[in-house]
Amino acid sequence: MSSPDPDGLLAEQLLRLTLRVHRIQKRHLEQHALGVTPAQSRLLRTLAHFGEPPRMADLAESLEVVPRAVTTLVDGLEASGRVRRVPDPVNRRVIRIELTAEGRRVLHELHGVRRTAAEEILAPLTDEQRKTLGELLDTLVGTVPPRGHC
Repeated sequence: MSSPDPDGLLAEQLLRLTLRVHRIQKRHLEQHALGVTPAQSRLLRTLAHFGEPPRMADLAESLEVVPRAVTTLVDGLEASGRVRRVPDPVNRRVIRIELTAEGRRVLHELHGVRRTAAEEILAPLTDEQRKTLGELLDTLVGTVPPRGHC
């Protein structure tokens, strides 16, 4: 008989939580009929954090995905008028991606959708448990984001 693997159990719990978070966020996105996928939502949020319109490669690096995945996401968001490709002012061969007014509007709505989804996910936790979870996640992620930001 083998002894239980606590790290394996923890990894399994994290994976199940990740899937649950994804399902809940997807459901909330669908209920609000914003017409964006969770991946597009993530791209819009990431795009908003750049000081100037980033290159596709910058987005891919920030999202930790291959550039082709970003191209597909940008194509969909551009078709719906939420982002646009613009030439770099210094190097015309470089294309940058910027939010449109519609993209900023959707991003604002996404903030509320994410907050509602987070409230559902965190509902079973006390304030103290939420604080502890936040500290643990900061440690695991390796960065400490400013409080109050997505």
